[in-house]
Amino acid sequence: MSRRLPTKTKEEKIADQIANLTSDHRLDLDEVGRQVARMIPRTTYNRLLIITEAAEFELDSSITRHTHEPLF
Repeated sequence: MSRRLPTKTKEEKIADQIANLTSDHRLDLDEVGRQVARMIPRTTYNRLLIITEAAEFELDSSITRHTHEPLF
């Protein structure tokens, strides 16, 4: 019997896609931002801001946990 890997949630899959799309250092993120602003409705833009704010919060929380609760 083969062992089954846990499936990713929809949110994890989307996060992977965003990370993969933006990891190309040759990509002009400013130009991507301009194109996004031209192409999507304001509501979608606001949702992108929510994603960014959540990522910042998680990163800050992660740094705080590692700073205040070191393993050694």
